[in-house]
Amino acid sequence: MPHIDMVPLESVAEEALLTLMNEPQVRAFMPLLPVPFTAEQCRAFVAAKQTLWAENGYGPFAFIIGGAFAGWGGLQDEDGDADFALVLSPKFWGWGRRIFMRVADHAFSEWKIPSITILFPPNRTNSGALRRVGFIADGESTIGGETFLKFRLTREAWLERTKIRA
Repeated sequence: MPHIDMVPLESVAEEALLTLMNEPQVRAFMPLLPVPFTAEQCRAFVAAKQTLWAENGYGPFAFIIGGAFAGWGGLQDEDGDADFALVLSPKFWGWGRRIFMRVADHAFSEWKIPSITILFPPNRTNSGALRRVGFIADGESTIGGETFLKFRLTREAWLERTKIRA
């Protein structure tokens, strides 16, 4: 099985990010993404994500699987919560859980973050994978005029689940 490398987002070629962010299957789950996502917006996006690292001590990574750019994701501050975002190329959609586990391990073990949230657009109806990892429903959140379903995983629940798996 290929290894997942977590690298700085700015190390990925702009063209690779543009291709991902303009992929129709990806855009279907990103209601806040401008149409089309331009090179200028891409540069501003990467700069904003770099700022998150400086401000919070965490932020998004680019994920490289088997030498190929698979997508980006990680933690972003959202109203005081460490919110997990993940945007993968459709050919890597089966990798989400493994990527999340790597990021969550960093968040809870190294960064000592008390909880992680995930915001799902309402058209993402399958939250079963989130519940299996230990997320619980935590209301809704509105961003940019769009409503998202919020789920939360606490550090305590994560440590308990990973202890059981060990």
